[in-house]
Amino acid sequence: MIEIREKCLQGYNFIDLFAGIGGFRLSLESLGANCVYSSEWDKYAQEVYKNNFGDTPDGDITKIDEKAIPNHDILCAGFPCQAFSISGNKLGFNDSRGTLFFDVARIVKTKKPLVVFMENVKNFASHDNGKTLRVVQNTMDELGYDFYKKVINSTSFNIPQNRERIYMVCFRKDLGINDFTFPLSIALTKHLEDFLIDERNVPENLYVDRPDIFFNDTVDDKYSNKTIRLGTVNKGGQGERIYSTKGVAITLSAYGGGIFAKTGGYLINNRTRRLHTRECARIMGFPDEYKICKNSSQAYKQFGNSVVIDVLQHIGIEIANKLNQERVLNHERN
Repeated sequence: MIEIREKCLQGYNFIDLFAGIGGFRLSLESLGANCVYSSEWDKYAQEVYKNNFGDTPDGDITKIDEKAIPNHDILCAGFPCQAFSISGNKLGFNDSRGTLFFDVARIVKTKKPLVVFMENVKNFASHDNGKTLRVVQNTMDELGYDFYKKVINSTSFNIPQNRERIYMVCFRKDLGINDFTFPLSIALTKHLEDFLIDERNVPENLYVDRPDIFFNDTVDDKYSNKTIRLGTVNKGGQGERIYSTKGVAITLSAYGGGIFAKTGGYLINNRTRRLHTRECARIMGFPDEYKICKNSSQAYKQFGNSVVIDVLQHIGIEIANKLNQERVLNHERN
């Protein structure tokens, strides 16, 4: 999480849909924005959210009346990637019905925020030969928004985790913002070893010591801006690979098996282990004062499903730059 000196979104309100454990909220609040509503159906995530922000998100978004949601300037949504049932030819608002994105769309239709800020998995861009993304883009167009998208790796913003996600930013057309650009990448100067906790605080159950661990011939003495694979355990399948901390981490996953499930395995002080939940938090951009779920299984799942704080902050700054232009500031907001 980057330190923000200028609260460039001060005075703007936002809502946090599919809130998870509050990645969007941390990011936008760090820029000065004010959260006026949140929704998250998972009870474990709700509890963590409350522990960190002091309020419990509303539950199932499909059961919430959009008219009851407070007015807001920015709608944030890391909605799940669902298969879209394409029944028509317009690939717009009507074709989004039956998906969780429709719940975003119906709220946008009623509340008409200035900005819609969304995140999803990289494959969302190519899902169903691109039809799914076109549904989203055309829906936003029908609702009166200009649509911008970009796939960004968190390594592009000094977070050493190979995590590619598609980010979507939509401005209400009457604002006249038709030249939005996503932030330029910054140099990766950190590696996974910079995010590790004191080894004395690592529980023994995270270590793996098995006779079928195999190391390749890679000498672990050079830094890289990519993953560095050092070895395997068992057959070397997913969750059975060992990496160097002098490179970047593999993508944290909410699911998946293998002895190093969800985090991958790393050679640390000549022992192999999974990442600690605090280390997962750090490579997602969460500050150390963030209160992690005490159930480690849920914590790993939550970070695997979350958003990278630093990336959202950098995009949020660019959003603020556009919103704070004189023509927008003088515009009457709904």
